[in-house]
Amino acid sequence: MSGNCEPHHDTFTALLTGGLCTGIVLSYLPQHYRIIANKTSEGFSPWYLLLGSTSAASGMLNVIMLQWDVIKCCKHVKFGYCLESLGGVLQATLQWAFFSLILVFYLLYFPPHLKYVDLPHQPSNPDEPLLPPQRSNVRTDEWRLAITLSWVVAFHIAFEAFVTFFLLSYHPGADEIHAWATFLGVTSAGLAVIQYLPQLGKTYRLKLVGAISIPMMCIQTPGAVLMVLNIAMRPGTDWTSWITYATAGIMQGSLLIMCLVWKARQARLRIDDFGNKTGPDVPTVTVTNADSDSEDADERMVRGDERTPLLRGQGDAENGKMPGLLSRLFGR
Repeated sequence: MSGNCEPHHDTFTALLTGGLCTGIVLSYLPQHYRIIANKTSEGFSPWYLLLGSTSAASGMLNVIMLQWDVIKCCKHVKFGYCLESLGGVLQATLQWAFFSLILVFYLLYFPPHLKYVDLPHQPSNPDEPLLPPQRSNVRTDEWRLAITLSWVVAFHIAFEAFVTFFLLSYHPGADEIHAWATFLGVTSAGLAVIQYLPQLGKTYRLKLVGAISIPMMCIQTPGAVLMVLNIAMRPGTDWTSWITYATAGIMQGSLLIMCLVWKARQARLRIDDFGNKTGPDVPTVTVTNADSDSEDADERMVRGDERTPLLRGQGDAENGKMPGLLSRLFGR
């Protein structure tokens, strides 16, 4: 790593950096807005968010470590030159911060009906009407997993940041710093490879777009190419710095294609991104979990409202099934 602090200006690189940083911010805003506006993060895989957050954190610390000499030079150059030279660090930091916000919103807007187990109401008297299921204090497996993985993310960034800045402040040899930076880069790339596998699997099983933002992926997938080029041109960086973003771009493109296919399928079935029937004459809410070749197979009902058990009881009465005392009198 060079200790040369002479200011260097490259108009093309500066414009590319500014455009990429702006693009990163703008690309994540549709995803953040979509979760907040719909008040649900349903459709996200917690493993996808865990792997993405840890991958982005490792990639950010890799760039910081390899450009540490450039960061230290900010004490000796003007702010404009400093900002221009730290374009790679700024990009990696924005990528980590805005992706981690998705994890925060995922927890804040986790679907309430998926947080706790519903216990069926057992009437003590046969004459009592059926009541809606009671909400228990027992967490669902998915909610427990989401909380656990969020703690793993927090521990991961704290541990890697501690080791990184300890090595930088301890002034070890260049070999030690480069070895840790390589570990961070390879770890980030490895996590990026498997990051999208859980989300691809979940989106394929649901056959719904869910809370995933297609506009975000439309911006980020081609933007990954520019980001790879920009980081590769930065002083002190190597293949471990840009391989993460190249890998993530390829995997995200695969998820984008899948979501576009399901979006077209949803239009044919007249359902929205969460499986709700669209149209003024549809009173119930359903999710079709069918294969694309057979759109009528494997339908599953989404949760009803508080009247569902009562309506079900009324339906039984209309079909000749008398509840309670009447059923015993008439032998039904």
